[in-house]
Amino acid sequence: MFAQYRSYLTVLIFLCFVSLGFSQSRAVISGNVSDQFGNLPGARVVIEGNDKTTTTDVNGNYIFDVDEGEYVVTSGFVMYTSVSKTVSVKVGDTVRVDFVLKTGFSMDQPVSLGSRAKPKSLLKNTAAVDIVSPQQLTNSSQIELSHILHYMIPSFHSTNQTIADGTDHIDPATLRGLGPDQVLVLVNGKRRHSSSLLNVNGTVGRGSVGTDFNAIPIAAIDRIEVLRDGATSQYGSDAIAGVINIILKKQTEIIQLDNRVGVNTEGDGLNVYSSANFGLKIGKEGYINVTAEYRERDAVNRAGNYTGSIYSNDPTQDQILIDQNNFFGQTGYSGKRVMEIGSAETQNLTLSFNGEIKMSDNATFYMHGGRNYREGKAKGFYRFPKDENRVVLELFPNGFSPEILTDIQDDAVAAGIKGIKNDWNVDFSHAIGTNTLDYTVNNSNNASLGIASPRTFYAGGFVYNQNTTNLDISRTFDWLSGVNVAFGAELRVENYQIVAGEEASYIDGGSTYINEIGLELPRVIGSQVFPGFQPENELDRFRTNISGYLDVEANLSDKLLLRGAGRYESYNDFGGQAIWKLSGRYRIKEEISIRAGFSTGFRAPSLHQVFFQNISTQFVNGESVQVGTFNNESAIATEAFQIGKLKPELSSHFSAGFSGKLNENITYSVDYYLINIEDRIVLSGRFAEGYETLLEPFNVGAAQFFTNAIDSKTSGADASLFFKTALGTGEFNSSLGVNITRTRVKGPIKVSSALIGQENVLFNREEVARVEYAQPNYKMNSLLSYDWNKFRVQMVNTLFGEVKFIHPDDGNAANWVLNDFTGNVETRDQTFSPKIVTDMAVSYQFNDFIKCTLGGNNIFDVFPDKHKHSANTEDGNFRYSRRVQQFGVNGANYYLRLLLRL
Repeated sequence: MFAQYRSYLTVLIFLCFVSLGFSQSRAVISGNVSDQFGNLPGARVVIEGNDKTTTTDVNGNYIFDVDEGEYVVTSGFVMYTSVSKTVSVKVGDTVRVDFVLKTGFSMDQPVSLGSRAKPKSLLKNTAAVDIVSPQQLTNSSQIELSHILHYMIPSFHSTNQTIADGTDHIDPATLRGLGPDQVLVLVNGKRRHSSSLLNVNGTVGRGSVGTDFNAIPIAAIDRIEVLRDGATSQYGSDAIAGVINIILKKQTEIIQLDNRVGVNTEGDGLNVYSSANFGLKIGKEGYINVTAEYRERDAVNRAGNYTGSIYSNDPTQDQILIDQNNFFGQTGYSGKRVMEIGSAETQNLTLSFNGEIKMSDNATFYMHGGRNYREGKAKGFYRFPKDENRVVLELFPNGFSPEILTDIQDDAVAAGIKGIKNDWNVDFSHAIGTNTLDYTVNNSNNASLGIASPRTFYAGGFVYNQNTTNLDISRTFDWLSGVNVAFGAELRVENYQIVAGEEASYIDGGSTYINEIGLELPRVIGSQVFPGFQPENELDRFRTNISGYLDVEANLSDKLLLRGAGRYESYNDFGGQAIWKLSGRYRIKEEISIRAGFSTGFRAPSLHQVFFQNISTQFVNGESVQVGTFNNESAIATEAFQIGKLKPELSSHFSAGFSGKLNENITYSVDYYLINIEDRIVLSGRFAEGYETLLEPFNVGAAQFFTNAIDSKTSGADASLFFKTALGTGEFNSSLGVNITRTRVKGPIKVSSALIGQENVLFNREEVARVEYAQPNYKMNSLLSYDWNKFRVQMVNTLFGEVKFIHPDDGNAANWVLNDFTGNVETRDQTFSPKIVTDMAVSYQFNDFIKCTLGGNNIFDVFPDKHKHSANTEDGNFRYSRRVQQFGVNGANYYLRLLLRL
């Protein structure tokens, strides 16, 4: 299918060359764009009024072929102040117009998010928007998009997970402390599809499905806009926490090559990054920008030394067998480690494109898309030879460390036509997104097959498809001080599939073993780490959604702007929902504005949450349990537990803030927000005791399911401060961003009549804490940089607030356990203290073409707090928490980077 898109794109480009041709030019406008340090490659130059645009080449030069006349030429670059100049040319003239740009602030930059009128600066907007500029992307020390945002946007949170199956390879990402599925992602203003992976392990966002940010290549991105405001009435379902719009590059005059290599100071986690980006003109005003990107990351292991039994529960006999078999020497891990806990090994290859073709004076064809392929390898819990119900000793006499191999393919293509018809701006587009994930379980066995068991299994996978068609129409009228009216419609078709694994991954082979007291018992069924998806788990489900919206933006005066938006969405499976938003902005002075808004919102249950079902191996207090996740179509969920159909999450969002400029050197903004969500969808706890007979036919020891179990209240504040000034022969820039957030579960847990009295099982205190405390309660990002001559020095400090782990026991002293570290009886709850992580880089620009950077991430080698209670380490394996994380456990990392512009 993707090959067809490439063929279609090739034909369109060819036709464009044939049909457009090159008209004879009669005059030339050319020039150079620079800043105080030299040429500015990739700067945008526009001739106002006729949409002629270009970008500067590697030497900062540009050129236009024009007819005789008078023109206004404007040059700009994100985070620079735009400059306009008027020039007159006659037939045969060659006129030179040079620009020297000065750096500006994000507050001065026009943003497209939050408004369907002409882009406006933050001082004129009704909602808060963060901008990640091209310079920030280029100078970032991170090589994955989710991590770039993690260290640049205080309200954004995303870290590598560990021992979490597929979530080891697709990082959950959140905004303002909410869930991964409560933030909407756009690319060039078009809805991005979500991942096919549902997070069912004990990580942030458990029970949710989000967007795979790291499938989008960094080298293809021009800038990023982050709308920190509820916007479902403007953009549709999922935009409860906000919207992230990723804007792709348009430049055509530069070939940019970026190569980096880095390694952790502990000797692991080698990472290699290489990318190429270039653009080609199509005709006189069209372009195609192409990106190729490769990323490779070796595994990071921060496991502790194992202290539990291996061959026998008799310590004396166990030690004898450990010595005889050289157990720790054959595991493949250093020291006495038996697990790999940290960032998993991954390889990424991405190809992407972004382009436009001018069809006529009033119509433009545009397209963007790409393919990302990722291979990942993560480890599970070690299976010890003492557990004969799980280990076939003839195959693995010393047990085994199972591997989870993932193959993830992410495809996206969007195309549309935009133009002007009868003074109305019209944009018609269609976008297709597909994400597939396949599991292979390696170095394992299906114990029930005995010695006939394979060691490698295809365990099945997931597929998610999204087709989105949009029609957007808008026009600005000269009423009052300007009124913009926008309306449109969207049709979205979604498809979710579960694919069964090979038979050996789930079949019951009937093999038995004799336990220590002579009883013959059956062995566990399915490949170890998790069984493959069975044929009865297979499904192929569709859903359609149609929506319409109206958005009116009225400048009642030069100072007062009011905006109202309404939207109605109708799903074929749970009906319709109307939502709305009112917001306004008032300019107290030219450089000071206040803003406020109130909106309602919703999020439809994802197809994954509605239909997902499987059997997984989960470790609870060191003991493995086969857990069945049953969807809301199953008889167990509807009859035994009386779980009704999932409902959409409904929300209300209030925000208020102000922003301004003190002078040409300082800008600031402060915003407060309050988000109430009803009927949040969660993955329940494990129901086991009392349900043994019911679960026995499914070969599971516990059951869980999705349900609208909680209401929540999230409140907080965002603040930012930017400062720049000339210093000596260079320029000093600094920024400070702060997010403070607090989420609380409101009221009692919602249970069906069949589960009254089991609220603590349905959503126990650990799950409540995952919503309330698993993400830092505050985060502060600061950036300091100094540019002079050919040098640049940059330091980034990130302060992560505390997080908490709450053990699922009810917290009574009767459930406290002996702490082997201290010898005292203590609770297993733990608060992990705030930490500061410092990144630093020094760059040298050899010439217009070569830039070299030496840098380090987390240069002071900061780690989260270690577990204080021995029971939380699970026999010494987990020195650091895998349930709640602030920034991962990689430690210090140093890298060398070579950037080429040709």
